[in-house]
Amino acid sequence: MPTKKKSPPITEAWRGITFTRRALVVGGAQAAVGVALAARMAYISVIDNDRYVLESESNRVNLTLVPPRRGWIVDRSGKALANNRVSLRIDIIPDRLHNKELVLGQLQTLLRLDGDTMERINRDLKAASGFQPVAIKEDMTEAEYSSILVRLPELPGIAPQRGFARNYPTGAAVGHLIGYVGAPNAEEYQKAKDPLYITPGYKIGKDGLEKYFQDMLKGQPGARRVEVTARGKVVRDLSTQPDVQGKTVHLTIDADLQEFVARRMGRESGAAVVIDCQNGDILSFVSMPSFDPNSFSDGISSSEYAWLRGDDHQPLINKATRGLYPPGSTLKPMAAIAAVEHGVDPSERHTCVGGYRLGSRFFRCLGTHGSLDMPSAIMKSCNSYFYWLAHRLGYDAMAPTARLLGLGEEYQLAGSNQRFGTIPDSAWKMKKYDQEWSASDSLNAVIGQGYVLANPLQLAVMAARIASGRRLYPRLINREFKNEPLPFSPEALAVARHGMDLVVNGAGTAVRSRLPLDGITMAGKTGTAQVRGLGTGNGKSGTWKFRDHGLFVGFAPVVNPRYATAVVIEHGMGGSRAAAPVAKDFMTFLFDREKAMEALETFEAGWGGTIKERMDRDYAAWKAGASKPDPELAQ
Repeated sequence: MPTKKKSPPITEAWRGITFTRRALVVGGAQAAVGVALAARMAYISVIDNDRYVLESESNRVNLTLVPPRRGWIVDRSGKALANNRVSLRIDIIPDRLHNKELVLGQLQTLLRLDGDTMERINRDLKAASGFQPVAIKEDMTEAEYSSILVRLPELPGIAPQRGFARNYPTGAAVGHLIGYVGAPNAEEYQKAKDPLYITPGYKIGKDGLEKYFQDMLKGQPGARRVEVTARGKVVRDLSTQPDVQGKTVHLTIDADLQEFVARRMGRESGAAVVIDCQNGDILSFVSMPSFDPNSFSDGISSSEYAWLRGDDHQPLINKATRGLYPPGSTLKPMAAIAAVEHGVDPSERHTCVGGYRLGSRFFRCLGTHGSLDMPSAIMKSCNSYFYWLAHRLGYDAMAPTARLLGLGEEYQLAGSNQRFGTIPDSAWKMKKYDQEWSASDSLNAVIGQGYVLANPLQLAVMAARIASGRRLYPRLINREFKNEPLPFSPEALAVARHGMDLVVNGAGTAVRSRLPLDGITMAGKTGTAQVRGLGTGNGKSGTWKFRDHGLFVGFAPVVNPRYATAVVIEHGMGGSRAAAPVAKDFMTFLFDREKAMEALETFEAGWGGTIKERMDRDYAAWKAGASKPDPELAQ
């Protein structure tokens, strides 16, 4: 058998060569790593130096935007309708939030945060990143704010802020006029592409004049640089750039009158507008019931919003421009002007026998008034007389006069969202319904029923134009209009004014609403608008929503008129009963504030307090007996 070959013995020399090779390999690898590290360090310290210096600085220095103070909205004399107040708030900086569960648990206990708020905070924290603050609570009390300040070392990531919040001194009295502010939503942020829109505490106009004048009111943000520790605690302020407050918006509104009218409307549902007959200035613009814009500015709860949405008096709708109503008999002075312009002698008499027969149909009047001339027909609000005029002239002859007096007209009114109503005629009916205009359509239209619809602002403009004889345009800001004379004869206007004078100061439908003032009288016209057909009830009783609307238009003084108004009380069961007394009281306020305030305090005592007191009480009662709000109603 062949013998196995033996390996040569390993000598010390061989072991030395092997070790030297291994040492070279390991040493080479170490040298390569060292060179790579040195190269990387050189790259970082030289090439990438600026970037890392910036990142280091951002960990040490915190730069935040300071939301600007919003510009004020003031009345004609500079009294604030919307201003700013100091607001205490706390935010969380996500990148500096350590031990999230512990911090949020302490905040929930200290600030008594409810489940909905905690859910919102957790949702916002998930969506936020970096140093983008997340709001925890706004409008804190001094006690709440102090409880956080003394525990800041235990609450890493918490950033207390002392800023400003929107304030509406008269609350619900200006809800529909001014509107409100709120935090921008995602859609608004995407449209603006402005980092200020995601800054906690920043609010934008959401409705009304706040939204219309957003660019003017918003101001310019400031900035604050502070040095912080690794845990986010502020060490010192480095620099601050102050914000620039937004511009002030001056309105034609009289703040005291605005508040008085809102308070005098009380629990009624409707609207009232007061216009200066000299220039078209809107002195009061009220829709009731209203909402407190402070609630929206502070962040309205889902339950309070559901309460407002569920109210059958519709407090979220601006009835002054969005509410459309049959004007009823308030349209009769307009019909008188149209008739005189078309050759009807105002002294010509018509005998009212309780109605007017048209073919086989008998159109009823409100009474049996006997022989009447035109001013007396306005005074007595005789339907029969005006049926006779409409049948004689046709409504196509009257519709242009209604439009010249402001009905169906669109106004360039800042911040308003208007519905313009309808002044019908034969062309309108053919276009809309493909039907011929009938004589019965004319009879319905002349007494402000049928197809005729108007909003309270338009009715106030009609009263102002009749009183002044000029084509006044309503305005909330100092915008110039020509306000040219109306193309009506002095005789036609005089007949309408005389009839309206008799309504209040003669033997008319509003004699109980004469002004309690020496030497000052008010002229006007009451109106009743049917909500449903006569065959289903008389509209004077029963369920609130089926009662007739009450309307009143007027001006004062009768000689050289200064103020014109329109009042609509929804389901008030008649103008003389519901609307005229309201107008009487705020017209009294314009001439004798002390006397008017005495009457108002008596009314409010019977109603159970001021607007805010009643709203707070009604909401508390609703909430106590309410089930969980419908999610469809939550904002």
